[in-house]
Amino acid sequence: MTTMPADATPIDYADVQGTILRGYRVDFARHFVLSITDPVAAGTLLTDLVNGSNGLPKITSAQRTGVRPACFLNVSFTCTGLAAMGVSAADLATFDGSFQLGASNAGVARNVGDVGSSAPGHWIGGLGDGAQVHMLVSLWVRDSTEVLESVSAQLRSAFNGAATILLEQDANALPDNKVHFGYRDSISQPTVLGAPPTKHAPDDQPVVATGEFLLGYTNEIGGSYRVSPPQLSLNGSYAAFRILEQDVAAYDALVQSFADKAGVDTEMAAAKICGRWRNGNPLTLSPTQQDPLLPRDQLNNFTYIAPPAETDDTLGLVCPIGSHIRRNNPRNEAVVGGGTSANHRIIRRAMPYGPPYDPDKPDSATRGLVGYFINASIQNQFEFLTSQWSMTYTFVKSATAPGGTPAGNALFNISGEDVFLGVNDPSSSAFTFPGAGANGSGNTTVTGFGRTITTRGGVYCFFPSISGLTYLAGLPAATG
Repeated sequence: MTTMPADATPIDYADVQGTILRGYRVDFARHFVLSITDPVAAGTLLTDLVNGSNGLPKITSAQRTGVRPACFLNVSFTCTGLAAMGVSAADLATFDGSFQLGASNAGVARNVGDVGSSAPGHWIGGLGDGAQVHMLVSLWVRDSTEVLESVSAQLRSAFNGAATILLEQDANALPDNKVHFGYRDSISQPTVLGAPPTKHAPDDQPVVATGEFLLGYTNEIGGSYRVSPPQLSLNGSYAAFRILEQDVAAYDALVQSFADKAGVDTEMAAAKICGRWRNGNPLTLSPTQQDPLLPRDQLNNFTYIAPPAETDDTLGLVCPIGSHIRRNNPRNEAVVGGGTSANHRIIRRAMPYGPPYDPDKPDSATRGLVGYFINASIQNQFEFLTSQWSMTYTFVKSATAPGGTPAGNALFNISGEDVFLGVNDPSSSAFTFPGAGANGSGNTTVTGFGRTITTRGGVYCFFPSISGLTYLAGLPAATG
C-alpha cells in the first residue's frame, strides 16, 4: 500500500499481477499458450504458481520486494479457459463483450484489421482456433538463458497432466531497447493513478484513472468495470496478446519510397511515419533533426495543440496527424467522439522476437514484436484505438492553426490508415505529409504501399487478481 491522493482508492499491490502495473526490464521472455486438459489438475498447478510451491516460481505481484528476482511470471485466461475452470455461463456474460467472443472470432478479427494474411486462419500454434486456447503463462527472465531454460523445464513438467502446450513464443531484447524497425521502444506509457512509483520522474501528461486498467476502480467517466463473480471483479485486467511479424526489408523499402516521394531524407521519413525519430526523440521537440537523446523525463512532455503559432502543431506540419504515435494518443488534439485520449489509453508490455536484421546479409528468419496490450475494457481501449484511430482518418475534428484558415485545416491533413498497424491495401493506402495551404493544397500524399506488419497470433485474455487466481484454483473441485 501507499499514500494516495484524496480522490483515489488505494491499490493492494500484493493482489495485482505484476505485469499490469510494473514493467519488467528483462532480456528474455517465453510465453506458453496452453489448452487445459484436466481442470482439477490445472487448479493444483495454479495453486502451486500462486504459492511458489513444488519448485515452481511464484506468480509476480505488483508489490515490490527488496531483492529483484531472476525471473517474473504471470498467468491469464481466455473466456473458454475460465469456462473450463468452472466459471458459469451466466458469470461469463458479465465480462467484456469482445473478450467473450475471443480474438479469433471473425468479426473481432475484421474489426482490428486481422484480415488477409493476418487473418486467424493463418495464425501459428493453433491460435486461430480460439476454442482450444485456455491459458497463458508468461515468463520474463532478467539476463540469463540458463534461468530461462531451467524454469521453462520446471513449468513444462508441471503442465503435464493439466494442460497441453499449443505454442511457446520466445522474445528477446535488442540492443539499445529498439525494435526491428530501428525505433527505440517502451517510451510512452500512461501514468496510472495509484500505481507503484518508479525510479523515473513521470511525464507531464494527465494521470489516468485507475479504473482504466484495473477492474473495480473508478474510470475516466466516473464509472467502473466490474464482472461476476465478485472474486474476479477487483484488481483484475484484460489484455490483447499479439504476435506481430515485422518485414524489415519491406519497411526499409517503404521508408525509402516515402522519402523519395516527399523529398526528404530517409530518417526524416521514418520519423514522420512514427512521430518520433528512431532514437526516441519526438518530432514535436526535435522538429528538424534527430538531436541527441533527450532525458527520459522529457521524452513525453509535449502536446500538439499549443498556441502561439511557433509552438502549435494543429495542422501536423511538424508531427503528421497520421503518424503512429499521434493516432494512438492524440493528446489534446480535437477528435470526434470518444472523449479524451485518457479514455482509451493502454499499457503495452511487448518485446521483440527473432534475430536482429542485417541489411547487408538479408535472411528469411521470422522476427517481430510479441506481448500484451493491457486495459480494463478491450472494446473501449484496445479495439477503439485500433478500429477508430489506427484504421480510419475521419476521427479528426475540423481545426485551424493560430494563423487561421489560409494555413489549412486539420481535416485535410490526414489520410489512410496507420502505416504500422493499418491493413494498408496498396489499392487504397495513403499517408499524408502535411504542408501549409488551404484545403490540403500544400500536402504531399504517398499512396500504393502495403502492410509490413502481419499478425501471426492473437489472444484476448483476463489477468485475475492473485486472490482471484486462488478462487479459480479451487473452482474445478468445488463445481466438479
